[in-house]
Amino acid sequence: MDDLHYEADYLIETPLDPNLVAQVMAGEQSCGTFTRVAGETDELRSRARAEVLDVTVLGRALEPALPNAFLSRRQVAGPWTQARVRIRFPVVNVGANLPTLYATVAGNLYDLGEVTGMRLDALRLPAAYRAQFDFPSHGVRGTRAVTGVGQGALIGTIVKPNVGLSARQTADLVADLCEAGVDFIKDDEICANPAHAPLAERVPAVMAAVRDYRERTGRTVMVAFNISDDLDAMRRHADLVRREEGSCVMVSLNSCGFAAVQSLRRSTPLAIHGHRNGFGSMSRHPLLGISFQAYQTLWRLAGVDHMHVHGLQGKFAQTDGEVVESARACLAPLAAGRDDAVMPAFSSGQWAGTVPATYQAVGEDLLFMSGGGILAHPDGPAAGVRSLRQAWEAARSGVALAEFAAQAQELHRALEFFGGR
Repeated sequence: MDDLHYEADYLIETPLDPNLVAQVMAGEQSCGTFTRVAGETDELRSRARAEVLDVTVLGRALEPALPNAFLSRRQVAGPWTQARVRIRFPVVNVGANLPTLYATVAGNLYDLGEVTGMRLDALRLPAAYRAQFDFPSHGVRGTRAVTGVGQGALIGTIVKPNVGLSARQTADLVADLCEAGVDFIKDDEICANPAHAPLAERVPAVMAAVRDYRERTGRTVMVAFNISDDLDAMRRHADLVRREEGSCVMVSLNSCGFAAVQSLRRSTPLAIHGHRNGFGSMSRHPLLGISFQAYQTLWRLAGVDHMHVHGLQGKFAQTDGEVVESARACLAPLAAGRDDAVMPAFSSGQWAGTVPATYQAVGEDLLFMSGGGILAHPDGPAAGVRSLRQAWEAARSGVALAEFAAQAQELHRALEFFGGR
């Protein structure tokens, strides 16, 4: 791949010749349309048209993955060919414009009449092009520096109940969680600036508890306040968090959009905890939407520091393999020569019992967030945190949890309480 082009891989399904469909895709997302138009000279096409690099047939299906009125009107039937298509696009068509980059690689392609399946599977950028976009302000190293956790997974949790607590009640809970020994606390994605606990009240109250804990213990707990809102409001909220000596804000990426998150990145030095809620609507069908590899690539260009990947053996629909691939993608550089890794955030049904598989698959450069696994531990949140730390110690030592738990009461109780759920 040269510095003048970026590349995208797609999975497609079509009853037509996939090579012809690939050419339609390349033309539609660069300088062409369904027919050559006035002004579309050979010279213009040579510098502006996307180029099909490869088409590999993967298999055939007897039924289409998705309905298609365009094909039905033309009485085009199957079988349907599934193929992988690799296309390279000229960088100059887009420049350092993230919304337009997204529109190019994942825009009208989904509506093409020639296909019954379309999925953006991978996105690769040359180093010079990646450098034109934003970088994380903290990433893995910066998050470790702020929290003082130089090694090992960061143990985090989520404010629960999700909504309904007042600002004072939230601060009291955060104080308890700090005392329990967590490294990281985040708001839930559905609690941003509610009337019962507005950020103007919640941030000062919570940060007073965090500062008090820091002054007594020397430990800094990172709190990700959910500031998802319109851009002006997010900037105001981020400024408030910074004034109160906070270090992190959380954004619902799909709700706020690329341009807003980019602008937020450029206006605050705080770590941005990127929550992917809604990603399932883009990814759960194997022949529609976008893979996490491509998704996280685009959001890393907006400068986020953490990315949610869900968790192993968790409560959501993703396979463990998909979760592992997602975490590894976050930790891999987008281009050679720069440390731009973002910290994968594991959550969703995580507890001490899911630690060994996580450690074996990914290691310890991650946020391991456990809501019920901490807050619902039968001996209280502090015991829940200790059970997680004991599980990580066991995994690091290569000792089975049940064996380690013989000398670790909190882990023993966690295995006993959560093990059958």
